[in-house]
Amino acid sequence: MPKGLDAADRKLLIGAGVVLLATVIASAVLSPPKAAGGASFPSTYSAAWEGAKAAYLLLQDSGYQVERWENSPAEISGDADHEVLILAEPVVTAGKDDQKAVRDFLSRGGRVLATGSSAWRLLPDAADFDEGESTDEQTRFPAVLPSPIVSGAPEISLIAPEGWKPKGPGQVVLYGNDQTAAVVSYSVGRGKVIWWGGNTPLTNSGIRESNNLALFLNSVGAPAGTRVLWDEYFHGAQGSIWMYFRQTPVPWAMAQLGLVFLVIIATFSRRHGPVRMPEQPSRLSPLEFVDTLGDLYTAGHAGSAAVRVVYQRLRFLLTRQLGLPGNLSAEELSEHASESLAWRQGPLLDTLKRAESWSGMSKTKDAESLALVQELFDYTARLTLRRVPNQEGQPE
Repeated sequence: MPKGLDAADRKLLIGAGVVLLATVIASAVLSPPKAAGGASFPSTYSAAWEGAKAAYLLLQDSGYQVERWENSPAEISGDADHEVLILAEPVVTAGKDDQKAVRDFLSRGGRVLATGSSAWRLLPDAADFDEGESTDEQTRFPAVLPSPIVSGAPEISLIAPEGWKPKGPGQVVLYGNDQTAAVVSYSVGRGKVIWWGGNTPLTNSGIRESNNLALFLNSVGAPAGTRVLWDEYFHGAQGSIWMYFRQTPVPWAMAQLGLVFLVIIATFSRRHGPVRMPEQPSRLSPLEFVDTLGDLYTAGHAGSAAVRVVYQRLRFLLTRQLGLPGNLSAEELSEHASESLAWRQGPLLDTLKRAESWSGMSKTKDAESLALVQELFDYTARLTLRRVPNQEGQPE
């Protein structure tokens, strides 16, 4: 532990270290596993065994108009009758708009080659199934029915699904055995879905197996006039650099660096920031006397005394400004004030009488005393705002 740190700094540093360690552990646990040399899914960018770069380059060399599709399926335009969309094990969760876009593409005559169990989220009339583990041995599956898809490929090999039994309407098993289906085909509108139970036949390792290449090319179709869109949108490549980095440990590294930066700022500001004394209210403030006096009136329930003080002040100011003797009754004082100041006599007389009566009481209710004091103070304020000229014609 560095010398010169006080107890608060030491606790802050230890806490930051604990949080940083927890972040590193969470990064290690939550980050998706990556295969050596590239992605663990059939991406056209990956040269790993489970990637699909070889199949993508093969289509290019075979004369296909092939491109990586990094946009939503809703943005596919053109003649769907001559377009093929390859959905090789989508790893990004699809939304309802994406499902609708794939259905519309098929209805317009497009062809979809889908692989893996995760493709069911995008395919119409599809149900989930358990896919085989990547560590399992490949199984050979014979062709079950004659079809252009099985032409030249009487037998294929892939990692077997676990008891895949399609039950959708019109779904035909092209490859399989007594335990499970391996390749299924069915129509949607004018389009066609070819769904493999695994990715093996188009991966860099599996495409070399006997007849797997023929199955792949038969599923894509003839190269003449065919536009092949190999989906990378559902592999995370969605047109922005952030979407790419989101699949890597970079966000976790940025979070760790941000945490270290905040710790540095916190410790530096504690040691080198300006020192200011806490602000204390002045005990010489004139409001302190007012607060103290008010507390005394409240504690002693001396509302009558407060009424008496304000009432006497109002009488003094009225008689002085109007030039009247100080022993006038409330009726006479209100009458003169009404004539000289244009005040309403009735409300003023009521206020003066109540104040005169309450001034002699020993106990009053605090709320009623406060209301009466406010009325008297209002009249006093209105009176002090009037500027009456003196004998020399100047305002007092």
